[in-house]
Amino acid sequence: MTLDLTGRVAVVTGASRGIGYFIARELAAAGAHVIAVARTVGGLEELDDQIKAAGGQATLVPLDLADMAGIDRLGGAIHERWGKLDILVANAGVLGVISPIGHVEAKTFEKVMTINVTSTWRLIRSVDPLLRLSDAGRAIILSSNAAHSARAFWAPYAASKAAVETMMRSWAHETQSLPLRVNAADPGATRTAMRAQAVPGEDPETLPHPSEIAKRIVPLASPDLKETGLIFQAKHNRFVAYRQPE
Repeated sequence: MTLDLTGRVAVVTGASRGIGYFIARELAAAGAHVIAVARTVGGLEELDDQIKAAGGQATLVPLDLADMAGIDRLGGAIHERWGKLDILVANAGVLGVISPIGHVEAKTFEKVMTINVTSTWRLIRSVDPLLRLSDAGRAIILSSNAAHSARAFWAPYAASKAAVETMMRSWAHETQSLPLRVNAADPGATRTAMRAQAVPGEDPETLPHPSEIAKRIVPLASPDLKETGLIFQAKHNRFVAYRQPE
């Protein structure tokens, strides 16, 4: 079935490259007006060109997610222009450093927590009222298996994703009686710049392209989606829902 998001408004963070870039393109191709948020203006402009060339619509928001007041203003601007929000894709994140936990510098740890956790909370806080005004609000929070594996040397990133998943589940519980559906998506190993930073000796050609992963994530934005509070993990070329123990 073809996903139809005509007339729906979607925010995508980290939209200038990687998985976020292709999620934005997929949402626009399905008919959504995409509010593309990222620090890199050049990447946003390239995205805008691609979306418009395919007949879609986008609004570009150059924003560093460490700017908490800027995130607050984003929610206000969306309310003024559209009066609601239908889709949130909280994709932006940073890896930090792969290092023994005792060797991680304070500024590195704080940046990971600021971008991956605090800005995600601030974004939720900013747009939750707008998603509640939609007839079928959908929130997709990008996560990682690192949240569960707690692998050696990945402590800051793993901790940040565990925090994000917990926030997602709490939010889903709070809104389960509403039309709003809140889920997480774990894309798995993907051919992105972050993955290359994390595993520099890996052959990227052995990994799925972010465009493939985006196609699997975007159905979580469907107005017909019933699930909430789940983690959708990439397994065997499809996304499988996983619910953590209560």
